[in-house]
Amino acid sequence: MIKIFCRSLILLLVTWSLAGCPTMQINKEAAWRNEIIKTDKEFSKASSTQGMKKAFIEYMDDDGVLLRPNHPPIIGANAIEYLTEQDDSTYTLTWVPSSAHVAASGDLGYSYGIYNLELQDTTLQGTYVSIWKKQKDGKWKFLLDTGNEGIRNAKDSLSQ
Repeated sequence: MIKIFCRSLILLLVTWSLAGCPTMQINKEAAWRNEIIKTDKEFSKASSTQGMKKAFIEYMDDDGVLLRPNHPPIIGANAIEYLTEQDDSTYTLTWVPSSAHVAASGDLGYSYGIYNLELQDTTLQGTYVSIWKKQKDGKWKFLLDTGNEGIRNAKDSLSQ
């Protein structure tokens, strides 16, 4: 009888402790989202200080994909070659993430926001999305990067 009681008590305690798991999962997902946002901001800062191509090569996963206008998807080593060929000396590319979302598994997520392409005499804006993969060392690298040109007023676009 005591064994049955102890087993029941243990089962009850385990069930009770698992009831807190949804809250713990929400906290984990919020932390992962914050990691992605932080990484995306650091990526933008690297693009500003080190140049676009160096930053993209540093933050891209080995299997990363670039989607660019009038070009088929550029994958992995081809993406690195494509970036290496770019002349980023006449412009500065930066962006601000608006939000991020992450899978419950914590190993895949995405961020999106507004980018600014600063040329010598003008600044162009557009939207972007990056899909992120958590690496074995815990760092996030993007699996896919793409953007769209043409925002007239970034604040108006985000509110719609």
